[in-house]
Amino acid sequence: MRALLLGVLLACLAAWSLLSGRLQVPDAWNPWAPLRIDDAPNWLTGFKLGRASGDEAACKTALAGAHMDWTPLEDRVTGEGCGFESAVRIERSSVEVGEAFALSCRAALSLAMWERHVLQPVARTQTGQTVVGIEHYGSYACRNLYGEPGRRRSRHATADALDVAAFVLADGRRVPVTAYAPGVPEASLGPDARLLRDLHAGACRYFDGVLGPGYNRAHADHFHFDRGSFGICR
Repeated sequence: MRALLLGVLLACLAAWSLLSGRLQVPDAWNPWAPLRIDDAPNWLTGFKLGRASGDEAACKTALAGAHMDWTPLEDRVTGEGCGFESAVRIERSSVEVGEAFALSCRAALSLAMWERHVLQPVARTQTGQTVVGIEHYGSYACRNLYGEPGRRRSRHATADALDVAAFVLADGRRVPVTAYAPGVPEASLGPDARLLRDLHAGACRYFDGVLGPGYNRAHADHFHFDRGSFGICR
């Protein structure tokens, strides 16, 4: 019991020292420092992303550091369980996106983190080039899961989700998500399948819900990325 009390006391003292400025540590290792998209991820990144996601001002401040063209959207309600708050309209992320789409700030922040720390590093490793475009099936839509009556609202209904269909490489080659091959042995994977496998796995670090062809038929041709109340990576 004494050891536990001592641990709690030391933790409180450390937190007070950080918050009061008496203890100076680099922002990368300060849990109370704001999230910066370009900072190399570490074990505090998830905590900082969670804090920024729950604070509109902090989220917008962090998103301002993204290589992304976006404008804020007015909060709106479009139906029962449908609508969004603190959302943005994305004209271009760090790559071309075709038709602009709406995302909640927290989902946009996760997208920016994933593009910066997963999409481009993985593409360079697996293909030797960068991704210059993403093809998508949209984000906000007032609908239930799978569009079926009686089901709960989809994360798309609150602009918390984006469906990605394909990636365009710098040489113009298109890599569709249908090339993803979950469950196939490593030795049998082609370069496109390896690229998609690593993009899918990396998304699970920044989004709450990540679904793809390995999940069910409804996701056979796209990756579903969302920010939600529970985590799933399938």
